[in-house]
Amino acid sequence: MKQLSFVGMLRRSLTHRRARSFSALVALTVSAAVATALLTLYADLNAKLHKEFRNFGANVVVTASASSPLPPNALAEIQKAAGPDALVAPFAYAVATTDRGTSVVVAGTDFPAVQHLDAWWDLTQWPTASDAALLGDRAANFIADEHAVKLTYANKAITLTGAGRIKTGGDEDSRVYIPLKAFTEWTGIAPTVIEIQIPGGAAAVEAALNRLRAQFPTLQIQPVRQLVEGESRIVDRTHSLMYGSVLLIALTVAVSVLATLSASVLERRRDFALMKALGGSQTQLMAMFLLEALVLALAGVVLGYIVGSAAAWAISQVNFHTATLPRLSVLPLVLLLNIAIAAFAALFPVRVLRGLQPAALLKGE
Repeated sequence: MKQLSFVGMLRRSLTHRRARSFSALVALTVSAAVATALLTLYADLNAKLHKEFRNFGANVVVTASASSPLPPNALAEIQKAAGPDALVAPFAYAVATTDRGTSVVVAGTDFPAVQHLDAWWDLTQWPTASDAALLGDRAANFIADEHAVKLTYANKAITLTGAGRIKTGGDEDSRVYIPLKAFTEWTGIAPTVIEIQIPGGAAAVEAALNRLRAQFPTLQIQPVRQLVEGESRIVDRTHSLMYGSVLLIALTVAVSVLATLSASVLERRRDFALMKALGGSQTQLMAMFLLEALVLALAGVVLGYIVGSAAAWAISQVNFHTATLPRLSVLPLVLLLNIAIAAFAALFPVRVLRGLQPAALLKGE
C-alpha cells in the first residue's frame, strides 16, 4: 500500500502542475534530440566527410624524371602499395603545336581511370573513342576546328576527334587530354606522373606515403598538402563543433530545467511541509522529487531519440545524399546525458527541500 501510495503521489505531482512538467519535458526532449542527432551523425561523420573529399581528386602525386623513370609495371605496383581502395591514373605530358601555330600542353591519360579519380571535373562528356580529345576551356581557343583537332609534335602530326570541353579553373583548362595509347604512339613519351587518391584521413594518407616511399625511393612522392591538411582541419573542426553544440545545449537545458524544478519546489513548499509533518522522512521527500526529475528525463530520452534520429536522417540526406540510420548505440550516451542534466538541475531544489521547516511554513511564516 505504501508503494502504491508513493506511485500515486508521483503521478499526481507530475499531472497536477502540468505546465511546469511539460516545460521540463520539452527541455529534456530537446536535449535528447540534439544529442541523438549529433551523435548519430558523428558515427558516420568521418566516412561521409572523407567520401566528400574524394570528389576533389588526387591527394598524392608520384612524379618520375629522366634520371629516375617509372619502373616497369609501375601502375600495378603503386596501386598495390597504395591499397586496394585507392584510385590511380597515369599521365604523360608533351608540348605540341596546334593548327593555329600555338603551343599547347597535351596530356595522355587513361580516361576511365580519370573519370573515377577526378569526378569533380566539369565537362560536357567523358571521351570513349580511341582517337578522342578532351579540350581544356582555354586550350580550345587555340584550336581552329574543335571537331578535328590537329596537333604536331616533333614534326609528327595527329588528328583527333574533339569530344568536348573541360573546365576546372586550374591548369586542366589549358591542356588537351587524349588517350594514353594514342599519345604514346604519337610522341613516344611514357607516363611520368601517377596521381593517386587514397581514401581515409591524414593518418591513412601518411601510412600509404611511407609504403610508397619505401618501395619507390627514387621517385618523387608528395601529398597534395592543401587537400590533405584541409580535410584534416575540417574534420577536426567539425568534431569540435559537434562537441561544443552538445555541451552548449546541455548547459542551456540544465538551466531551463533548474528554473522549472526550483519554481515547482517553491510552489509546493507547504505540500512538502505537510508531508513532513505527517511523518514523511527527508529521504522519502528527496527521493520522490528526484524520481520526478528522473521520469521526465526518461520520457525526454524516448521522445528525443525518435526526433533526433529523424533529424539525423534528414540532415544526412540533404548534405551527404545518403541516409544515416538510427543507432541504438547512442541511446546509452543520450540517457546518461539526460540523467546528468536532471540530476544537476535537481541539486538546488533538493537543498531547498532539506531546509524546509514544517512548523513555520504551516503557520504561514
